[in-house]
Amino acid sequence: MPIPLFNSIASWILKKRIHQIELFIKYPHEVQAELLHYLLDKAKHTEVGKSFRFEKITNYNEFRNQVPLSTYESIESQIERSRKGTQNIFWPSTIKWFAKSSGTTNSKSKFIPVSIEALEDCHYKAGKDMLSLYFNNNEDSQLLTGKSLRLGGSSELYNKNNSYFGDLSAIIIQNLPFWAELSSTPSNKTSLMAEWETKMKAIASESIPEKVTSLAGIPSWMLVLLQNILKKTGKKDLIEVWPDAEVYFHGGVNFKPYRKIFEQLFPKSNFRFYEIYNASEGFFAIQDRNNSDELLLMLDYGIFYEFIPFDVNEKEENQRVINLAEVKLNKNYAVVITTNAGLWRYKIGDTIRFTCLSPFRIQITGRTKQHINVFGEELIIDNSEKAVANACNKTNCIMSNYTAGPVFMKDGKKGKHEWIIEFEKKPSDIKQFTNLLDKFLQAENSDYEAKRYKDMTLEKLKLNVAQKGLFYKWLSKRGKLGGQHKVPRLSNSRVLIEELLKMNI
Repeated sequence: MPIPLFNSIASWILKKRIHQIELFIKYPHEVQAELLHYLLDKAKHTEVGKSFRFEKITNYNEFRNQVPLSTYESIESQIERSRKGTQNIFWPSTIKWFAKSSGTTNSKSKFIPVSIEALEDCHYKAGKDMLSLYFNNNEDSQLLTGKSLRLGGSSELYNKNNSYFGDLSAIIIQNLPFWAELSSTPSNKTSLMAEWETKMKAIASESIPEKVTSLAGIPSWMLVLLQNILKKTGKKDLIEVWPDAEVYFHGGVNFKPYRKIFEQLFPKSNFRFYEIYNASEGFFAIQDRNNSDELLLMLDYGIFYEFIPFDVNEKEENQRVINLAEVKLNKNYAVVITTNAGLWRYKIGDTIRFTCLSPFRIQITGRTKQHINVFGEELIIDNSEKAVANACNKTNCIMSNYTAGPVFMKDGKKGKHEWIIEFEKKPSDIKQFTNLLDKFLQAENSDYEAKRYKDMTLEKLKLNVAQKGLFYKWLSKRGKLGGQHKVPRLSNSRVLIEELLKMNI
């Protein structure tokens, strides 16, 4: 079959899914209620199901009152039993895959269960929906006439007690049908290489000659790869390397601080950027419109959603959990999920806000454990990302990575925030950039502004310019190159700041 004809037929098939998406958009609460009943019925004979009497639960309020909230620490012993071969603990189908994830604030590895239902009805379904929504918005797309450059995790899969663990991307690649590899670059063998720097060279060598029409991966790591490709080819931008490239699917970190440099890498008026929201625990949302910064919450992936109004000052035991019917616009919520892999009322550690309630569209605002609230300023990642992006735009510079933490009050001195920023393109005036960053932080966060008023509680932030490659070296030192590994943006302690300052000499 000629490639253009294949592209047309495949895009037509993918767009048929739009009608099902429109169904959950029209009936969101009914779809979620039906899903909850399915999950409870499916798992009623598991250990967890029997323990919390799933068979007696008939509605959401009973579910909320009968089943406790969980964290990884609270279910770790069950997961370890499952990894050793015990089945039917939290989900009836066989669990043999575990997505290894260390997050950003905890060095201890987590092993998230991945069921066959989660692979088929969540992760793979989401991958197809990502293309369906894109084709629905871009009728003339030639996406499938070329290949997708995928940048996944750098971990191999490891076998232990007849169960397998590794990066989620490795698990997905291992289970994809054989034909999926034909439309992707690099090969599965290269994608699953463990040693990051060797892998980068191999990906570049394999991908440069290909007809790449789309790219997918975390911006911070994709940037490293693309810069290596430019260096290897001697080209001034990526459109010279891949003239047919038309879209970059990104997720994992806020794209705002990276957008400017990616626009320079792909200087094409109709080049698209599409955001996705996925994690080891599931695939949650997809940008459903061109040129939007909102994501459509996907309600039929085997994930039942709950939300906790997020206030960094409120004690956990006082938090009230609500379902989708009770959420309000422009309020921060911590996300709680119940999934078709056996996570029950599980707090994933992310925070979001709803920007639209019909349909339910969201923006990711940060992590529950990543904020600075030492002085009552309640600074969250959403504030810092916007402030950095605005300061960069004003000073025509490009940021590649950053982190921030507190400088504690001591010996009569006032507190402040200390930042370390690595620039791809430095501002010509660091003092001006620092002043602007502080100004934009105040504009984004009224509590920070109040603490900064006449330097009464907080002094102006201190900015350290990082040496080129500092954050890369820090991640490398911890064996966290590639994959979903990210530098924590904000912290209430000085541990990370002090480590980086010692290296920044």
